[in-house]
Amino acid sequence: MNNTINNYLINSYTKVFFNILLISFCLGLILNLFEEVEFFKNSNESLFLPIILTLSYIPNLIFINLMPFIIFITAMVFFISIKNSNELLTLKVFGYSNVKIIFIISSISFLWGIIILILVNPITSNMVKYYEKTKSNYSKDTDHLVTINRNGVWIKETKNNDLYIINAKRLENNDLINVSINVVSSENFVKQRIEAEKADITDNNWLLKNPKVFNFDQQGNIDLIKKPNYTFKSFYNVNKLNNLFKNLDTISFYELITENKKLIIRGYEKTTISEKINSFFALPFFLALMTVLAAIFTINNRNSNNIKYLMIAVLSCAIIYYLKDLSVALGKSDRIPPEISVWLPVIIISLTNAVGLLQINEK
Repeated sequence: MNNTINNYLINSYTKVFFNILLISFCLGLILNLFEEVEFFKNSNESLFLPIILTLSYIPNLIFINLMPFIIFITAMVFFISIKNSNELLTLKVFGYSNVKIIFIISSISFLWGIIILILVNPITSNMVKYYEKTKSNYSKDTDHLVTINRNGVWIKETKNNDLYIINAKRLENNDLINVSINVVSSENFVKQRIEAEKADITDNNWLLKNPKVFNFDQQGNIDLIKKPNYTFKSFYNVNKLNNLFKNLDTISFYELITENKKLIIRGYEKTTISEKINSFFALPFFLALMTVLAAIFTINNRNSNNIKYLMIAVLSCAIIYYLKDLSVALGKSDRIPPEISVWLPVIIISLTNAVGLLQINEK
């Protein structure tokens, strides 16, 4: 009998989950499609490309970024349905307490979080990688490009009809290490090369330490100039580069774990990688806690007004969303460790759930 009831709860919750997931996917598809169509409105591309890009972008948004809130809405709808249909009372007759029901449903949410990390995330990260790569090919700002690969950091800039190709071994704090700047003229020959141990790129006026400046002419003559410091004006600074580097949605959870050191060598910030890894680890716990929170709001409330439940859901999601943003902002400003900033909302929701479960257990 217990197995039958457990299967019934699991199947009912799963059906509600996939319905909410489908609705979320459709809404995301419609909203993002308008943005992609706007991006390609001046190109000759058909509607097919914006649709493909939207389908590549939405799964990561739904499964990774919005999944805690989708789970919360799912749990709210599920517990409202079994409460309004008096199934909750029937389950109690068969020996199922409120806490036991919540434990079963939250365990399913926790398991779903693990499935996302192991099976879904590798797929969504590759889809985002395709999205970023394809869309960058249509970017209007082709005069300024940045890429990161196993050979380090590569930057391309165009100024005064000259092409600047910049290569560095890695980005370390505010410095590019082992910098090489090649200046290619409009006649397609290298007229200058600058080599430096490192470049402070705190702002757009880079400060190169102990640079060697090689000036070339078309006859092959070389003029070498050594300086203690050299200022190079660039389109990029450390904040712009970090904003480009910190998008780790293109890297799966498995790659973050197994290629951690390689990513740091390639220029990704260690703190950003650590924060992303911890956010992945926290995902299953976050999903389970959001399920418990939804159950507490629903079961503890004797009012059968579903509009009120919806208002509670929207308000709670908004509070938790801004709580996560505030915590991450504190981590990025070094007021708290980045790892703690990820787990702080989980801890707060856990404490809130503990109080709510005590109240539910008394009923």
